[in-house]
Amino acid sequence: MTSKVSPIPGLVLRRLAIGTLTLIVVSAVIFWAVELLPGDLATEVLGQAATPETIAAFKTQFGLNDPALTRYFGWLSAAVQGDFGLSLATRRPVADLIGDRAFNTFFLAGYAALIAVPVAIVLGLIAALHRASLLDRWISSATLAVISFPEFFVAYILILVFAVQLGWFPSLASVTPTMPLGERLYVSFLPALTMVMIVTAHMMRMTRAAIVNLLALPYIEMAELKGMKRWWVIAIHALPNAVAPIVTVIALNLAYLIVGVVLVEVVFVYPGLGQLLVDSVAKRDMPVVQAACLIFAATYILLNLLADVIAILSNPRLMHPR
Repeated sequence: MTSKVSPIPGLVLRRLAIGTLTLIVVSAVIFWAVELLPGDLATEVLGQAATPETIAAFKTQFGLNDPALTRYFGWLSAAVQGDFGLSLATRRPVADLIGDRAFNTFFLAGYAALIAVPVAIVLGLIAALHRASLLDRWISSATLAVISFPEFFVAYILILVFAVQLGWFPSLASVTPTMPLGERLYVSFLPALTMVMIVTAHMMRMTRAAIVNLLALPYIEMAELKGMKRWWVIAIHALPNAVAPIVTVIALNLAYLIVGVVLVEVVFVYPGLGQLLVDSVAKRDMPVVQAACLIFAATYILLNLLADVIAILSNPRLMHPR
């Protein structure tokens, strides 16, 4: 009898191809959205007092006289190599401008994820174990109440309570590249807490729903009838089978942490990629805007792709085909 070949490599390669194609489409949308903005870019950057000669030299320097399609393919091929061009505002390489900012954004998102993921899973398990109880209703209501408010509102409430009234944390998250890790964690705590409160509800509810569905299955009831403790049954039998939906929602929320950090960074004046994006939009610094949007899009697509791959790998029917 010949054994069947696992379809996992083919599925993963298809997901990779779809992710790459999606990123190319997103890059085109980003570029053409910037192209469709009203007004002359050179005049907006240089100001109304700029002479025609200065405007012409500016357009020649940055290739603005070339056809849009030529500029798009040139920008895309250079971006693949890590070259995002020059900033229109500072004349510096865009890669230099976004380096530290991107690190700050990913640090803040990772900081929030390290808090949010275990908290959400534990709350989901507690709610599932005490389903339909007062504790379950309280956890669900509290998380839903927090997620009902926009990020900036939650951020301002946290600033009012913990920065203004209690004075425990600074209201502005001013981090520097040379700042020690402990001080960076302290300064960044309020923006991280804001993001934790926003994303915890989604992950908690998915964890609860997945565990509740599994607890009703016959093999879980059989394990409990054999005298196994409920927590042990969940840890050994239920939780591994709930990996796919839980990991999927965690990946989606991690993607949201990266992309949705813009408002939080603006409120706390956090020197991240989101704050740079907002400042660059105000200055009409389009190369920086395009680079920041492309990084956000690539991160979102990559995390969704990772969630798909983990969901595929956690499927026993694919891992052990008959």
